[in-house]
Amino acid sequence: MKQHLHTLFTQALEQLKTDGIVPVEAQPSVHIERARDAKFGDFACNLAMQLAKPAKQKPRDLAALLIERLPASDSIEKVDIAGPGFINIFVAASTQYAVIPQVLAQKDAFGHSHTGQGQKVLLEFVSANPTGPLHVGHGRGAAYGAALGQLMRAAGFDVFCEYYVNDAGRQMSILGMSVWLRYLELCGEELTFPSGAYQGDYIWDIAADVHRANGDAFRHAANLVFADVVADEADGGDKDKHVDALIVKAQTLLGEADFNTVFETGLNTILDDIRRDLSGFAVEYEHWFSERSLTGTGLVDKAVKTLQNNGYVYEDKGALWFRSSDFGDEKDRVLVRDDGRPTYFASDVAYHLNKVERGFDHLINIWGADHHGYIPRVQAAMEAMGTNKEQLTVLLVQFATLYRGKEKLQMSTRSGKFVTLRELREEVGTDAARFFYVMRKSEQHLDFDLELAKSQSNDNPVYYIQYAHARVARVLERLEEQGKTWVHDETHLGLLDTEHEQALLTRLSRYPEMIEAAAKAYEPHQIAYYLRELANEFHSYYNAHKIIIDDDSLRNARLSLSMAVQQVLRNGLALLGVSAPEKM
Repeated sequence: MKQHLHTLFTQALEQLKTDGIVPVEAQPSVHIERARDAKFGDFACNLAMQLAKPAKQKPRDLAALLIERLPASDSIEKVDIAGPGFINIFVAASTQYAVIPQVLAQKDAFGHSHTGQGQKVLLEFVSANPTGPLHVGHGRGAAYGAALGQLMRAAGFDVFCEYYVNDAGRQMSILGMSVWLRYLELCGEELTFPSGAYQGDYIWDIAADVHRANGDAFRHAANLVFADVVADEADGGDKDKHVDALIVKAQTLLGEADFNTVFETGLNTILDDIRRDLSGFAVEYEHWFSERSLTGTGLVDKAVKTLQNNGYVYEDKGALWFRSSDFGDEKDRVLVRDDGRPTYFASDVAYHLNKVERGFDHLINIWGADHHGYIPRVQAAMEAMGTNKEQLTVLLVQFATLYRGKEKLQMSTRSGKFVTLRELREEVGTDAARFFYVMRKSEQHLDFDLELAKSQSNDNPVYYIQYAHARVARVLERLEEQGKTWVHDETHLGLLDTEHEQALLTRLSRYPEMIEAAAKAYEPHQIAYYLRELANEFHSYYNAHKIIIDDDSLRNARLSLSMAVQQVLRNGLALLGVSAPEKM
């Protein structure tokens, strides 16, 4: 209905231009909004107020002229002018019933639109370093990214989901070193494990795999490994320098090939684990992009060369620096270290150049909120390379805080004390986890209540919504048990005249509008809010009115309404990656 009204007012505007009342060059936005109060109509339009200045007329006078030129429509009962020039639109009563046959005919496609016009979108999310299992903090980014992808597809965007595998750099070297030291312990070497290494039990598991496959081939005496290495912080030294020195020792003693064997075992084991976790969480990607491929294919060199050719790189003390401060960043950034190794930032610059060159219209990165300061430098690099920085949108996600009772659970991958995403799924289920993660705006803090997520009560929003869906299925079962059948007949929908039925009809008609608005705002939580409201209205209706009654016409009308509600609940839950059970 909203789109229909938009078309009518656009046509009226064009007629005003033809009549010479509004300048041809005037390009106002035709906004049709839901009325906040039913007594003022169903929709409102502020077009007359936008036209007042270019047309040099009073808004109320222009409103009257717009109304005169509105094409005839059976969907409109009346149109009023309110306040300084708002146009209030009252929709014909018969129109509201049209949503039921629309839902039942379009089924899973109801609510889909062509808003995105097929624009190609690269959606990158999670992209956690493969240095340990995914924890519950990563889960929120996964749920948000997957839901956003589905939402944007429903709105007509061509979405390509990608995981950027950070398989290069210092953190990965720490992983390789950590596995090797645990391997040495399994070989019988006694050593003090570094405080800056990865501590989790999964490191022992990977080390055991290395030992089973290679025996003592990679063994070196612990005293040789730790000889001439700067002390750890427990001994009054520097934790990071201690770790870096041990990485060099590992690479020197093992040699490139053997160290790479240990490194690859760790990387592949963890990456395979991440893939399984995300698949089990109903999160799938079109592509897994390796950071190391950027160097191997010369993409990093290409990006640095592009910045140099554009005059935004200078050398200082042997390192190459990007003039990011020229574009509003707080300081310049190192691209290539004085020893010739590219920085993580250089890889990121190359990755974004690669994204643009792959022909995507829009790039969306979903990052943890702690990466907020990284946004200006990436935007600066895109602008300096001659690409359009407006193509890039960075959405921030606050990590969720998990509570078991009053106990706040830790999330540190390095310390090894964290709850994995797999453990969360096993405890509360994928449905509850996916829904709870997207209940609020991504940039808002989220306290994840385990006990609520597991409860079968009306206070648990995902249970409450799924129960509404299952209730409709149970109605159909009872209908069959009584030897009756449902016959959808549009001519009897006008019998749905109770307050509860009218509220449900209005709520159903808003679903396509909600999908469009949520997609434009990148806000899957709007779906969660909508589904909770729809479920609440259906439960109220179900409790107040008997659906299976003797009156065939009214019974079929109420069943049609119920089936439409069930379909929309199923559609919305599917976008969030949540199942719609028939029984509960």
